[in-house]
Amino acid sequence: MPQACRVRMNVKNMINLPRTQLPPIRIRQADSKRLAQLAEAAALTFPATAEFLAGEVERATVVPDAAPLAGIVGMESEVTFRDDTTGLQKRVTLVYPKSADIEAGRISVLTPIGAALIGLAAGQAISFVTPSGELRSLTVLDVRGPN
Repeated sequence: MPQACRVRMNVKNMINLPRTQLPPIRIRQADSKRLAQLAEAAALTFPATAEFLAGEVERATVVPDAAPLAGIVGMESEVTFRDDTTGLQKRVTLVYPKSADIEAGRISVLTPIGAALIGLAAGQAISFVTPSGELRSLTVLDVRGPN
C-alpha cells in the first residue's frame, strides 16, 4: 500500500473513535488559538497527530484565560498518567514543541500522547490510535502546575 494511503488511514483511525467515547475536555482561550495554529502549521509534517490535535481543540470547551483550571491538563502542567495497556505510570510536563525534551520528561503537545492529554482532568481516560496503528489508552492520575 502506498505511504500516502497508509497515512490517510492512520489519520482516519486516530481521530475516528466515536465521539461518545471521548471524555469532555477544557482548554484556555489563548491555548486553544495557539494549539489550532500549531496543528495547522504541522499538518504537512505530522499529518496524523496534527489532525488529532486539531480535533481535540475543536471539541474542547474553551474557557477564559483567567478561569482557574485546577486539576486540568494544560500547557506546562505536570501530569501523572497511566498507560492502561501496560499499567506503567509516567510523570511528564506538557509543553509546546520547541520546549520538548523527552529525557527531561517534557513532552510535546504535538505527539499522540501530548495531544491526547490536553484538557483532561484527573481521573479521566482517553483511548486513541497512534499513527503507527497502535491502540493506546491513558488515564490521568494527577495534574499539577499552571492553573
